Amino acid sequence: MSTVIQADTWVWVVVQDPGGDEQFLGQHDDKNDISYIPMFLEKEDALECLNLLKRDEKKKYEVQAIQYDQLTPDAAKHGFMLFLLNHAGEILEKIKP
Repeated sequence: MSTVIQADTWVWVVVQDPGGDEQFLGQHDDKNDISYIPMFLEKEDALECLNLLKRDEKKKYEVQAIQYDQLTPDAAKHGFMLFLLNHAGEILEKIKP
């Protein structure tokens, strides 16, 4: 569990193919072999960091809000950690759901 985020906290994530085959945009840290979903406390931070994330340029992406306790089960089910990032993509917290 996070030390910064409560279960009912709204966080911002990047959604791939909004309105279609939606899924959270995941990332992979090759150095440490960790798959994670980046999340942000502020929409502006997510928008600013979006260009720093690895993406398929052929797909559409949208920043959306979700409650933390709704994000964690999906991340755990698919083997992803959650990384709380700031606007510059720096890791503020690593969370294993």
